Amino acid sequence: MARIQTLSIGEAPASAQASLHAVEKATGFLPNLFKVFANSPSSLGVFLQGQQQLSKGELSGAEREIIALAVSQANRCEYCLAAHTVLGGHAGLSDDAIRAARRGEGSAIATFASKVSNQRGRVGDADVAAARDAGLTDSKIVEIIAVVAQVTFTNYLNNVANTDVDFPAVEAEV
Repeated sequence: MARIQTLSIGEAPASAQASLHAVEKATGFLPNLFKVFANSPSSLGVFLQGQQQLSKGELSGAEREIIALAVSQANRCEYCLAAHTVLGGHAGLSDDAIRAARRGEGSAIATFASKVSNQRGRVGDADVAAARDAGLTDSKIVEIIAVVAQVTFTNYLNNVANTDVDFPAVEAEV
């Protein structure tokens, strides 16, 4: 059972309603995550602005989904694992690539994102060197950390809220 109230668009503060309508239009429904975000229009705005800016960066949509899967697994966020499994598939990731990303495997991006998340940012020199050796530029490394932070935000929100999962459930372990 959810611990933070989910608000419909009509129940949400007026300052959040246009953003919620835009999410609903873009996704075809209003995911429960956004119904939780509706409680705080400023938090919703921060999240959406971050998403918008990161979509203009160097990382592709599939690469951002790889990060989301690795981080959501590290944070054991059932909601985000379910959502990003669907979104990862839409971004072109195969089932095998999704499972590998959850394990922090399959790419330098998944490995680095998983280490950043699991080690709370306290990665070692060897981890950064391995990322660079695998072709990640400093720009991409910074962007990976930004995506890790944003996904951690939604993971923590969903874990605290105990958000009802409205995407097909996925196995807890890979």
